[in-house]
Amino acid sequence: MEYIKDPMAIETRSMEIIAPYLAGFNLDEQSIKVFSRIIHAAGDPDYANIIRIHPEAIAAGLSALKAGCNIFCDVEMVRTGINKRRLAELGGQTYCLVADEAVAQEAKAAGITRSMAAMRKFGAQLNGAIVAIGNAPTALFEVLKMIKEDSIKPALIIGVPVGFVGAAESKELLHTTSSVPYITVLGNKGGSPIAAASVNAVMYMLGR
Repeated sequence: MEYIKDPMAIETRSMEIIAPYLAGFNLDEQSIKVFSRIIHAAGDPDYANIIRIHPEAIAAGLSALKAGCNIFCDVEMVRTGINKRRLAELGGQTYCLVADEAVAQEAKAAGITRSMAAMRKFGAQLNGAIVAIGNAPTALFEVLKMIKEDSIKPALIIGVPVGFVGAAESKELLHTTSSVPYITVLGNKGGSPIAAASVNAVMYMLGR
């Protein structure tokens, strides 16, 4: 069997296959790149129907990345999928505290999830940063609460937690109430690969 072996050729061909699925969505060039990366990561063209991008999201993300912003993640799987070499070239780093022992103890004492405790621990560090949430709806709920109650203001929220308990609700709240630009997918779908792909899509607009 003959098949494509070159990584860049595989990616190029994948984007060519994805392109027709986006033809009827009236997207600008930058949005097409985000949609395409998400669909590529999921292997599911149906994502085109549920992706929501705030009008200022891509510009806000690009501006923050140019300024050397950091990226704060809810789980290690999101952090692992982000192109950290490229981010470092731009002056930023990725952070995740879900496995931190102090965070685990704080979560247990407060009766909350580790992801919530991690976001609280990040606190003001989230200002001007990119928050990437792919797994924990509770982390997204917590960030939205921090924005409302503590005047925390990230540059961009990529909120795509996956699952059946709180995932759809947290993303709907992000989509309908957030004062911070966001990228999300509605419903139960999402996940760490989708969060990382969204980050990389914006970052690759600045070169690779």
